Amino acid sequence: MLNRRHLRIKVLQILYAFYQSDEKDVLKAEKELLLSIERMYDLYIYLLLTLPELTRAASHKIEEKKKKLRPSPEDLNPNRKFVDNALIMSLSSNDQLRKLSEKRKVNWMGAENQEIFRKMFLHILGTETYFEHIENGLVGDDEDKSFAIQLFKNEVVNSDYLHHFFEEKSIYWLDDIDLCCSMAIKAMKTWEKQENYFEILPLFKENDEEKTFVTSLIKETLLKDEENNVLIAQLAANWELERIATMDIILLKMGITELQICNEIPTKVTLNEYIEISKFYSTPKSNTFINGILDKAIDTLKNDGKIVKIGRGLLNN
Repeated sequence: MLNRRHLRIKVLQILYAFYQSDEKDVLKAEKELLLSIERMYDLYIYLLLTLPELTRAASHKIEEKKKKLRPSPEDLNPNRKFVDNALIMSLSSNDQLRKLSEKRKVNWMGAENQEIFRKMFLHILGTETYFEHIENGLVGDDEDKSFAIQLFKNEVVNSDYLHHFFEEKSIYWLDDIDLCCSMAIKAMKTWEKQENYFEILPLFKENDEEKTFVTSLIKETLLKDEENNVLIAQLAANWELERIATMDIILLKMGITELQICNEIPTKVTLNEYIEISKFYSTPKSNTFINGILDKAIDTLKNDGKIVKIGRGLLNN
């Protein structure tokens, strides 16, 4: 489920909090990192449960209209294409998703949360995505899958109501939402109606090295802190360290550490990853600064014998 760029971003977030705090506990920082990653799975489950909640809100709206003093023919015979969407109904009845929801205590129960979906549905009623699918006259499994996925991508994940809810749950979740949304969409695309099948992705793949990668990166970055400070000061001799953005310093420390401890990752990959991350998490000129300093660091560390790459094609990359 998790890609390495996002894992690097999670390390960056925890390190930023670590360096801002007076408490310097490496083990605690590592635990915070793993907890933050673990909670991403809760976000993923919340997202998978959104469409069933929206159809529930739609059903309530249909029943309310039927109870009018003078209901119209449309009120009595509404278009149920969304409410009866086969993919969403399969999500609602999926045992694996239900068990994960119960185990992790992730659900949308409660009047306040139900109000979120009532408001979301009222907004969705006026959207182009909803109107096009409701009125296109198409039926069948492919149409149900297309309708559900398009509505999720275009309207659900961009909802201000959801963003506010997630922001209250975790300060990191708005950074995590794109990845978790892509995984939720991937799960929906695996749907097979006849077998009521969904592939609910795990947090880490079996026998995956991602957990080792992320724990080693944060631990070694902190253990090499003084060593990295000396090297950065040396390489940024024309810069006043106090005036370098905190995020840039942390990204440099992570990059320098990764170059030394991740023997299987090409140096170019490490360099490019931290340049790209800096574009989103630091100042407009940070990518040029990060590029220049890490480029110098690569030369220095190679000369000192501290970069050793193992694997075909990695020695000169």
